[in-house]
Amino acid sequence: MSLRLSTVILPHRRWHEGGRSAWQRAEQLGFHTAYTYDHLSWRIPFRDGPWFGAVPTLTAAAGVTERLRLGTLVTSPNFRHPVTLAKELISLDDISGGRVTLGIGAGGTGFDATALGQEPWTPRERADRLAEFVPLLDRLLTEDSVSYEGNYYSAHEARNIPGCVQRPRLPFAVAATGPRGLRLAARYGQAWVTTGDPKLYENGTPEQSIQAIRGQAEKLADACAEIGRDLAGMDRILLTGFTPDRARPLESLDAFVDFAGRHRELGFTEIVVHWPIQDTMFAADEKVFEQIAMETSAQLG
Repeated sequence: MSLRLSTVILPHRRWHEGGRSAWQRAEQLGFHTAYTYDHLSWRIPFRDGPWFGAVPTLTAAAGVTERLRLGTLVTSPNFRHPVTLAKELISLDDISGGRVTLGIGAGGTGFDATALGQEPWTPRERADRLAEFVPLLDRLLTEDSVSYEGNYYSAHEARNIPGCVQRPRLPFAVAATGPRGLRLAARYGQAWVTTGDPKLYENGTPEQSIQAIRGQAEKLADACAEIGRDLAGMDRILLTGFTPDRARPLESLDAFVDFAGRHRELGFTEIVVHWPIQDTMFAADEKVFEQIAMETSAQLG
C-alpha cells in the first residue's frame, strides 16, 4: 500500500517573513498536502505570539502553489458556524482549483473554547454539536439552497452557488476516536484522522501507542461495516507529534522510515509531520526534515 507524506505549517509567521516561502517549499519537497491549524490561538508558547487565520492563510497559499493540496487539521465548531464556513470553503476550493481538504473535529477545551465569551462545552456537548455540524455542512456544500433548524445550528435558504469545484464537494477528513465521531467519519468522511491516544503521550510507550491506534482503526472498520461501507476506499491519516514517540521519528531518515512503516501496516495511507519550529515541541533539524520529505517514499518501496 502506498503511503503519502504531508505536513502541517502553523500560521505563526507573517506572510512576507517566511510564511509564503514555507508553503512554496512544501510543494518543492513533494509533500502531498500542506495543512494548517484552524484556531483563534493555540497553546503556549504560541498563545501570546503571532497567529494568523487559517482560511486567509490557505487562500494565500493557493495563490503561490500549483499542485500542493491544502487543508485544515482541524476545523471545529468551537468558533465556526456551518453556513459561514461553507461559503468560505467553496470560495477557497474555487481559488485553489479544487485542492482543498477539510479536516474537521469536535474541538477541545483550549483557548478557542472561550474566545467568544462562552463557557467551555462538555465532551458530550462537543460531540452533540459535531453530530449536527457535519451533516449540515455536507448539505451546504452539495445543495444550492439549504434550510435547516437544529438544536445548535440553523440555516434559512442559505445559497451556495456554484458549489465546490470538487464534486460532489471537497473531501472531509474527520478526526475522531470515540464511537459517535467514528460513525460520523464512516458516513461523511473521505478520510479519518487520529493523533493516537492522548492518555499515552506522557507515560506510554510506542508499542502501547501502536496497540491503541490499532484498536481505533478496528472501531472505525466496525463503524463502516454498520453502514455497509468498504473501509478500503477511505483514507486514514496519522497526525504525528502527539504519540509517545514525540519528535524522535524526525531525528533521522531511518527512524522515520521505521515509524512510518509500522503505521502503514495498520492501514494508514497518509502520515503528517509538523514543519520544524525551533524552541517548541515541533523542533527538528531542517536538513533531516527535508531528507525525510524527499526520500521516505523510495525507502518504503
